[in-house]
Amino acid sequence: MNNSRPQLFTWHIHGSYLYYLSQGNYDIYIPVKEEQSEGYYGRGETFPFGDNIHEVHINDIPQLDLDCIIYQTNTNYLKDQYEILSEDQRALPKVYIEHDPPRVHPTDTKHVVNDPDVLLVHVTHFNRLMWDNNGITTKVIEHGVTVPEIPYTGEIEKGIVVINNLPSRGRLLGLDIFMEVRKHIPLDLIGMNTGELGLGEVLHPQLPEFISKYRFFFNPIRYTSHGLAVCEAMMLGIPVIGMATTEMPTVITNDVNGFIHTDISVLVDKMKTLLVDKQQAIQLGIEGRKTALRRYNIQRFVQDWEETVAQVIEAQVSK
Repeated sequence: MNNSRPQLFTWHIHGSYLYYLSQGNYDIYIPVKEEQSEGYYGRGETFPFGDNIHEVHINDIPQLDLDCIIYQTNTNYLKDQYEILSEDQRALPKVYIEHDPPRVHPTDTKHVVNDPDVLLVHVTHFNRLMWDNNGITTKVIEHGVTVPEIPYTGEIEKGIVVINNLPSRGRLLGLDIFMEVRKHIPLDLIGMNTGELGLGEVLHPQLPEFISKYRFFFNPIRYTSHGLAVCEAMMLGIPVIGMATTEMPTVITNDVNGFIHTDISVLVDKMKTLLVDKQQAIQLGIEGRKTALRRYNIQRFVQDWEETVAQVIEAQVSK
């Protein structure tokens, strides 16, 4: 390791994940270029990144003295690394963060990484279970989110949905479920590119205060990773209602810390109950917050990542 703390390189893929990842004791370098495209946005204006997130122009990246490369997409792994990293940098310790479950086939999709020198990190146990990981070493690091100093009030008798680009992402993200539930229950949608369906984007620093006033948080997503927005809502003490798919059944216990089901009509009935019974909503939210504090606390997340980075670097040194 070339100084007092690890020097990591990754791409800016998921802003909120990068923000939580950056809470660790290491420096993270992210690439920028004139034509802003996925991974090359730089720090941006949305997240209050600390001074350990460094923008580096792609022309200057080969001169960086790095300790570890972290890939987050197939494009990073198959294309970007060969275009912007030096040969020596490509030989450094490597981690691939897989943010999603397999898309092509839920059980028979082989992961793009088939290199025993790469540690494949999944963000949920469901994802690791479903991917064919090619027999390489895998690890699960569950999400961690910060604790907002905002109380849940729930005075707005509506549900809140937080999804970016929902109109264009269709059934996977539950567009049809959202539209069906909205016929029966008042719902507001926020996120980037919500179009006529939503209220537009609420920046991440303002999100806790905005959503804390809604009676419940609804997650209509059918098949995705465990959303950071769900963890953030639970940490706020907002009761969560969602689909009983992917990781959610291991997180939510019905009528204890939230409510999940695969029957949309059952979810609608539960929403109606919460709209008239604020005390039940408050109690579900209290228990959901306890779950989030236990399972998604940022200290555990940061510790997991600091230990993982140290282990990956040490493993290569000891070869």
